This record gives sequence, C-alpha cells and structure tokens, in this order.
Amino acid sequence: MKKLFILLLFSISSLVLTAQVAKETLAPNYIRSIQLSGNTENNYGNPVLQLGEPLILKFDDIIGDEADYYYTIEHYNYDWTPTQLAKTEYLIGFDDIRIFNYLNSYNTLQPFSHYELKIPNEDTGGFRVSGNYMINIFNAEKELVFSRKFMVYENIAQARINLRRSRDLNFIDEKQVVNFTIESPNLILKNPENNVKVLITKNHNLKTGIKNIKPQYNIGNDLVYRYDTKTAFWGGNEYLQFDNKELRASTADISSVALKDLYHHYLFTDRTRANEPYTYNPDINGQFLIRSLPAENPSIEAEYVWVHFQLQNYSELNGGEVHIYGAFNNFNLDESTRLSYNENSDLYEGARLFKQGFYNYKYVLKRTDGTIDEGFFSGNFDETENSYQVLIYYRNPGARYDRLIGIGTGNSTNISN
Repeated sequence: MKKLFILLLFSISSLVLTAQVAKETLAPNYIRSIQLSGNTENNYGNPVLQLGEPLILKFDDIIGDEADYYYTIEHYNYDWTPTQLAKTEYLIGFDDIRIFNYLNSYNTLQPFSHYELKIPNEDTGGFRVSGNYMINIFNAEKELVFSRKFMVYENIAQARINLRRSRDLNFIDEKQVVNFTIESPNLILKNPENNVKVLITKNHNLKTGIKNIKPQYNIGNDLVYRYDTKTAFWGGNEYLQFDNKELRASTADISSVALKDLYHHYLFTDRTRANEPYTYNPDINGQFLIRSLPAENPSIEAEYVWVHFQLQNYSELNGGEVHIYGAFNNFNLDESTRLSYNENSDLYEGARLFKQGFYNYKYVLKRTDGTIDEGFFSGNFDETENSYQVLIYYRNPGARYDRLIGIGTGNSTNISN
C-alpha cells in the first residue's frame, strides 16, 4: 500500500512538472500571417533579439470585425519552465494592454483587420533581463488566442561555429555537424558543466533544435564542443518557393489563376527529390515575405489567395501523412497543411490560404508516431545551404533564472571535412 502511494505521488509530481513546461498555443484558422520579429531580423517565427532591441508583432484577423486583442509577456528558463522573477523584475512598464494599432483591409476580396504591436511602447517599456520569453494574445473574453516564443540575449559571450560533414561514413553525404567554441572574455563561466546550457537551431526552427549538450573540455575560459553525432543535423534540401505578388498573372511557379470566391493560384506539380542529385536553388531557408504589386501598403492591400499544391510521389508512406512545411505557420502541421491522395490524378493535393507574398515551403512526411521526416520527399544532402544558430544560456550561482548571454551564427556554405 505504501509503495502504491509513493508511485501515485511520483506520477502526480511528474504530471505537475510536465504541465509547467510552456508550449506555444497555435493560432485558430481566422488568425493569419503572424510575423514576430526584431528590427534586424527576417525570422518571423521565434526571433532572437538583443537586449534593448524592439519586438514587432503583426497578424491578421480575417473575420475583419475589428476585434479587441490584448497581450501579456511571460519569462522562462532555458527549459521553458517559469522563472521565479516577478513581472516587474523582467518587464519595464505594464502588459495586459489592448493592441490599439490596427487597420482594416483596403480594396480586397477577403476582408481582414491587420494588427501591429511594437515593444517598447508607451505602456510597455521593454525587457529588463535576457532569457526566454513568450508573448500571449488574448481576446476581449480573456481567452488565449495564440502565443509565440522569442528570446532576448545579452552581448557578453559568443559562439564561434565550424560546420563540417559527418565523420560517420554512412551519413557523410547527408548530415551537417555543428562544432563550436564558446568565448566569454568578460564573464567567468563558473561550473560550466552544470551552469552553461546551449540550444542549436537550424533555419530558426525551434522544433528541430538540439539542446542539453555539455562542453567536452575547456581551454582557459573557452568551452569547446566538438561532438559528431550529438550535434549533427540532417542536411535536408533547398526549399521550394512560390511568389504570388502579382495577383492575376501566372509565373514560373504558378501554372494558372482562377477567380472564384477568392483568387486561386495553382502551382506547377512538384515531385519527390529524394533520389535525385542535389541542385542548388537559392532560398530564404523556409521564411516568407508579405508583398503585393502594385500595393503601396501590402499589410492591408495584399489579397488572401487559395494556393493549390500538387506532389507526385511513388514512395510508400506506411500510413504517414503528406504536409507542406515552412515558417508561414512557424513550422507547424495541421489540417490546412495536409495533402490528400487523389486517385484520378495520382497526385497528393491540397490547398491553403496565403496572403500575397514570397514563400518558401517543402513537403514533409508526418509518420504515424507523430515525428516529422523532413527529408523523406526532399532528400538530405551535405551541400544544402542552411543557417545555424547557437544560443548560450548561463545561470550565475544562486541566481533565479537562466540568462541568455550570447549567440553565434554560421552557414553551411562554409562546410568542411
């Protein structure tokens, strides 16, 4: 009986701890084109800002009824558990404030209300400390509509990155390995084995990030990470793209245009590239850009368009699902990204609503266990151009939160053996 009680208590404690880890709330279908960024970054998913840099949020409500939205800011540790800091310790000013800056769409078939928030503003002065943050958007009924993670760093340390091919001959043509050294000339990193933590991301995608990697050794105050398998990423392939800034014209990406309730753009049929040789194709690593011609203000003048995708694939999926994938919805998979098999055309087909602009995307396989295989249709190549980022977290002895003390960036165009 005593053992049963202890087991039950342990299970309850585990559930409580699990519940404390913050997860993003995905936006409903009527919230579109979320762009969260800093002034100096083109990453619209989970941006990394330097302390003192503004945070900019933009999104559309395609119901278009000028609904009221409010925002709050929360601070988190490296593992996305809440910190012990009071709000006044990490935030200058106040939150839980209504977003007053919004405009209605102009001369569009799809009505929408466009919202913009910039921090600092007259209510919220900015961030006092570095670390992990979450911005939460609520409606007038105080219901959480969506949330997004972002990070704020201090420019104290930096990671010097060296990208190379895998030493495992089985993956030498498919994987890219991130080696790096953390340099901290102005801050002594005490007990780095336990107090220094890193996060390695590829193409600003937190969902595929590598974490909980410890330094192998140190040279003076520099920490050296020269792993092979632990810090290896699948190389992937260059993203596909479409540009529908010109609403009524077919392009190199768009085979035909139709006007129904809204405009419909039909892309040329894509095919599985996994067994084809690697071909370099310049991309923006999964990101997107809102733009429309000849609109002076694309934020409110760009149309919403149904974009139709077709994939030719003859590989066995074993019960898996085909999805389109990219930063347009922060690398999330849902029903709007899923493609279904059409027996008549022998293609996987799907359509999703996009605001006019330039978009990167790729096809991925969602397996029956929920994991995502990015290279199933695209292949994995060590030559692929990818952007990597190393985030350096440090907790001072006795501190109550994890600081983000620096970052490092690297690109696989400089990959070596």
